[in-house]
Amino acid sequence: MTNAGRRMMVAVGLAAGAAGVGVAWWRGRAAGTPDGAPPPTAGSHPVWSLTLARPEGGELALASLRGRPLLLNFWATWCPPCVREMPEIDRFARQFGPNGWQVVGIAVDQAQPVRDFLARNAVGYPIALAGFDGVALSRQLGNDGGGLPFTVALDAAGKVVRKHVGETRFETLAAWVAEMANPR
Repeated sequence: MTNAGRRMMVAVGLAAGAAGVGVAWWRGRAAGTPDGAPPPTAGSHPVWSLTLARPEGGELALASLRGRPLLLNFWATWCPPCVREMPEIDRFARQFGPNGWQVVGIAVDQAQPVRDFLARNAVGYPIALAGFDGVALSRQLGNDGGGLPFTVALDAAGKVVRKHVGETRFETLAAWVAEMANPR
């Protein structure tokens, strides 16, 4: 195949991927939430109305996580920075989980690649499957560009208090905890 042919295939693939993400985003905006659930009540965030599949089976109702600080990390198996930061997120979950913090990884990916990945790279925090609808959810949480990885911290009241697009480090997340514990 010629270089021009390869470039054309890459361009078509990127256009198809962008179209898929755009459709997922549009569906999420039209329905009020990425999974088509009814719009949330006043004062609550759409994230609390979601129930997401788990790669090992079953579901995770995000409403069950209300009332404690929550770190959500949007990632994908095909995203190198996402994979690199997972040990940092896992360390955060181990250190701050006993202090009330909850951590959930939301895979913007298909179920089988996530299962395969987790079989090789176990983490100690729950993983939920959002597929490409995860991009729309991350946008609702402040990820305007839809980039991955995306990490967001919600306080015990469910308010978004910190967010970061791109690879993060344990020290950054620990600083978020300290800032939230001692607001100015």
